Amino acid sequence: MSDTKPSRSLARIASIVAAATLISKVFGLVRQQAIAAAFAVGPVADAYNFAYVIPGFLLVLLGGINGPFHSAIVSVVAKRDREDVGELVEAISTLVTVGLIGVALAMVFLAAPIIDFVAQGLGDTEPLAREIAISQLQIMAPMAVFAGLIGIGFGTLNADDQYWLPSVSPMFSSVAVIVGLGLLYAAIGADISNPDYFLLGGAVLAGTTLLGAVMQWLVQLPALWRSGLGRLRLRFNWQDPGVRDVFKILAPATFSSGMMQINVFTDLFFASYIPATAAALGYATLLVQTPLGIISNVILVPFLPIFSRLTAPADWPELKERIRQSLMMAALTMLPLGALIMTLALPIVQVIYERGAFDLRAAEIVTSVLVAYGLGMFVYLARDVLVRVYYALGDGQTPFRISLVNIGLNAVLDFFFIRWFGAPGLVLATVGVNITSTIALVALLDRKLNGLPWLQWGRTILMLSVLSGLAGLAAWGARLGLEQVLGIEGFINRLLQLAIAGTAGIAVFSLGTVALRIPEATLLVDRLTTRFRRR
Repeated sequence: MSDTKPSRSLARIASIVAAATLISKVFGLVRQQAIAAAFAVGPVADAYNFAYVIPGFLLVLLGGINGPFHSAIVSVVAKRDREDVGELVEAISTLVTVGLIGVALAMVFLAAPIIDFVAQGLGDTEPLAREIAISQLQIMAPMAVFAGLIGIGFGTLNADDQYWLPSVSPMFSSVAVIVGLGLLYAAIGADISNPDYFLLGGAVLAGTTLLGAVMQWLVQLPALWRSGLGRLRLRFNWQDPGVRDVFKILAPATFSSGMMQINVFTDLFFASYIPATAAALGYATLLVQTPLGIISNVILVPFLPIFSRLTAPADWPELKERIRQSLMMAALTMLPLGALIMTLALPIVQVIYERGAFDLRAAEIVTSVLVAYGLGMFVYLARDVLVRVYYALGDGQTPFRISLVNIGLNAVLDFFFIRWFGAPGLVLATVGVNITSTIALVALLDRKLNGLPWLQWGRTILMLSVLSGLAGLAAWGARLGLEQVLGIEGFINRLLQLAIAGTAGIAVFSLGTVALRIPEATLLVDRLTTRFRRR
């Protein structure tokens, strides 16, 4: 996008995104703590995870940072002149709104069959949860429309070099839920023995979730209007070449991400046959998505416009270097974090969630799922990095085809793994799918860009994996020793154990990366040292 504003450095963009996303994720964590304290792994929490799957999928898919709408808008708008952007955004918003109103109405009138399809076993195992889930889905149905508008607006703001608001905006959704549950508790308390409490609680949870999506959309409007990037105006100029360019990327990218979401539907289908599994998946997912969301935004948000500007064959050498940088940053963060999560899972869950209705039994259920999530954190982010490279190259078909194949693989793995491993098997199946996706994306990108130094990249990632294992062992040993001395009871006690054991693991990993002389790690240490000396 042609702009008179000075361009920001990659480090500056990353710092803005990191700070904003951290604030957003902290509020998201408090939101999940409020849900856990109010409903634990009972019928409301279980029902919400089933009811939210489609509205939440649309909010992430269409309205999320780094989602297909966001990626498509950035890829096209970043190359357009500023004076042409407003009309383009208005035309896209009109088209998307018309389509998504139909989706929202379908969710309202087909809520019962949708829930029965997504959670086939829920009616037999938890009849009350089924009733609550149907009501929640009907309440949250309008989120479909707002999800599309949020994604369009935030993609436009990112292309205009505005990063703070899109990254911090999910905070408003979390605040709405926290306040709503607080008012519920103040009004009637938390009587988990009363079915009416669950029905009312389910309605409050769904209503405040919808309110949060509306707030996310409203906060972006002043920034868009102030920057001249579109207003609330119906525009049916759908023959604009820019509109076609957006949908050329958007359609396959949406289908590709949608195919991945079918894997989530598959997981929940199997989870519906085991009470409390859906709630456990939701709580564990939040613990993983909090650091993953922060780091993925730091990597993907600033790198996507860069990838988009390096698509010409003459720029491919620099593009390959940028791909390496993003993958190494993913490995340097996700591999050690995954190792620490696996070894410190139980105290993490206890510190975050064990209060109110959430007891040790619930903590142990969530812990088993969290350990499985820690195993696959790197491949999850690496796959997202590679998919964004394909989007920047204007190729949404390849990720779509890979996702299509992986639907069948995920269903097969779910079928066997849940029998062998129980609830964690659903997560292990997802990890397996992400590994195959990442390998396929690298292999096909190697052909598309006339060769990638993937062996060199692989060796570095392998060394970081081994180093992360050593860091995990250090953290695990420190945790066991502290438990022998201090015991395992008490919030402060567990928090202290986490701090000490986590620091031991991070220290081992940090020293190892410096010794291995990995360029990205050395650069990061140099920057931190320079800033410390200046201060």
